[in-house]
Amino acid sequence: MAKILIIDDERSIRNTLREILEYEDYTVEDIDNGVDGLELIRKNDYDLVLCDIKMNRMDGMEVLTEGLSLKPDLPFIMISGHGTVETAVEASKKGAFDFISKPPDLNRLLITVRNALDRGSLVVETKVLKRKASKVRPILGESQAIIKIKETIERVGPTDARVLVTGANGSGKELVARWLHEKSNRSNGPIIEVNCAAIPSELIESELFGHEKGSFTSAIKQRIGKFESANGGTLFLDEIGDMSQSAQAKVLRALQESKITRVGGEKEIDVDVRVVAATNKDLLKEIEAGNFRMDLYHRLSVILIHVPPLTERRDDIALLTQAFLDEICNEYGMPTKKISDAALDALKALPWTGNIRELRNMVERLIILSDKTITDGDVKAFANPSAPVAVTAAVAAAPQTDFDQFTNFQEYKDFAEREYIKFKLEKNNWNVSKTADDIDIQRSHLYSKIEKFGLKRGE
Repeated sequence: MAKILIIDDERSIRNTLREILEYEDYTVEDIDNGVDGLELIRKNDYDLVLCDIKMNRMDGMEVLTEGLSLKPDLPFIMISGHGTVETAVEASKKGAFDFISKPPDLNRLLITVRNALDRGSLVVETKVLKRKASKVRPILGESQAIIKIKETIERVGPTDARVLVTGANGSGKELVARWLHEKSNRSNGPIIEVNCAAIPSELIESELFGHEKGSFTSAIKQRIGKFESANGGTLFLDEIGDMSQSAQAKVLRALQESKITRVGGEKEIDVDVRVVAATNKDLLKEIEAGNFRMDLYHRLSVILIHVPPLTERRDDIALLTQAFLDEICNEYGMPTKKISDAALDALKALPWTGNIRELRNMVERLIILSDKTITDGDVKAFANPSAPVAVTAAVAAAPQTDFDQFTNFQEYKDFAEREYIKFKLEKNNWNVSKTADDIDIQRSHLYSKIEKFGLKRGE
């Protein structure tokens, strides 16, 4: 997950930004001045810096200039409670990726962060996505449904036909889209993914079509959208059933004319993209309910591919499980664990509401918690991650939490975080490096947490 540094002399702003970003699963560090912030930038590899402009000791513009001299590709988002258009333009000229005002608007902040983490460069984004495309995992399975999907990809891939991929969450729709791109004549171009459900409706048009400078508040410079970014390649519109009506109309026009217009602009821009869309919704029912355009549906669904849920392809579970065992054990640098036939039978009997994604998580849990050979007893014990199993005995045996003792949410969060870190440290025999890896944070961050909560071995 991306690592973000916040530099701001206001504790309340640092705490607010940290809480928002950590909730989105970003790894966050913060510091209250530019001098120490530059030292952190020098010593660490951050994916993004959020930096206040007006600070003591060192002005944010100085931090920006010196930070970019240290790490030229590091994106900076400048923030200020006293910002003007002139300030924003100056920050942009000095190399800032973008500028946001205090207090930050939640949607604008998250979209700006997401865009900045793409490095603000189409060239870099394309290179990254090409590397991803070259490492596409195989579509595993020998069931008739999967064989048919593979055959369809082989036939349809080399064409420019639009494809609508349907199926439940976690069933593998994105993998199908990536293989359609991989098998196409556009495979040397980018594949750009847009999760339509994750982007607020008021920002989706800017995300898809880009915007011109000054087209709305904080649009301090021109930005290209995903349609332009995908030029010469594939645009994957995931969860298209969640797209707003106004965005649907513009997407329809783009598909009809192969042209787009940026938000706030008048110039028509030619785009050469193949569109693959995916949804977990029944779009025909959405059309009946007035939520989705019939004409857009017909434009998108030249070819329909339905990815079945795991419950309809249980015979593939053994093959998928073995592949996940090999993959995850390799990631952990450990020998591949064995799994008994009884354990495989137990896996086949589970309901799998989360489909392949849930199966992979389950296999990872079994690798971590079981002995050398995974048994059916392990599957039954660990099938429900919230069940009171042996590894959580310490937590299960702990006194029940009295929620009345907490005067606010932050107090409870600190309590829960302290207990969680303490439990993980004890589980790993206070091996800080192993614990940091286990909970996916930096070792230095974990040391800070230990100091913050006053944790001591043997307490």
